[in-house]
Amino acid sequence: MIMIVGLGNPGKEYVNTRHNAGFMAIDRISRLSSTDVTTVKFKALIGKGVFEGKKVILVKPQTYMNSSGESVRPLVDYYKPDKLIVLYDDITLDVGGIRVRKEGSAGGHNGIKSLIAHLGTTEFERVRIGIGEKPAKMDLADWVLGHFHKEDAENLDKALDDTMEALKLMIFDSTDEAMNRFNRKVSR
Repeated sequence: MIMIVGLGNPGKEYVNTRHNAGFMAIDRISRLSSTDVTTVKFKALIGKGVFEGKKVILVKPQTYMNSSGESVRPLVDYYKPDKLIVLYDDITLDVGGIRVRKEGSAGGHNGIKSLIAHLGTTEFERVRIGIGEKPAKMDLADWVLGHFHKEDAENLDKALDDTMEALKLMIFDSTDEAMNRFNRKVSR
């Protein structure tokens, strides 16, 4: 079984904000796989289903971004997935870009820092979804908690499509192929 975790913040005020790109990706998988992500377990909304012929557990932690590990660790301990894939926003990537990684540091992302601290490892696969660099003189929190502009929303939709394609490769142990295909500079 593969666990796919999308990071974000719960609550209506955070719907479709930049920081919720991971939640948006889970929502896309949920629609494509007809999997309801509505069961509450270990401070998360989860759904069990099949994506591309593989059993998956889709997870949206409800602990807020900076405490994501509080939810994910007990889920990993309970379900013991064969693979953990985490989807999350990244300000170092242009909107519309994604990056696939097999493992690595948090890179300054507080949600990933929490996961690493609670899981005790950096060895989990991930897809970083570009939300664009914050404008100069703008507070980072205001940027990541803000909504996408119309053009950015269109580019995000393309990034979510690419995320689905990358996941199709990753769930069949072709993460290297996903990295080769999607880890390139996106010019818009």
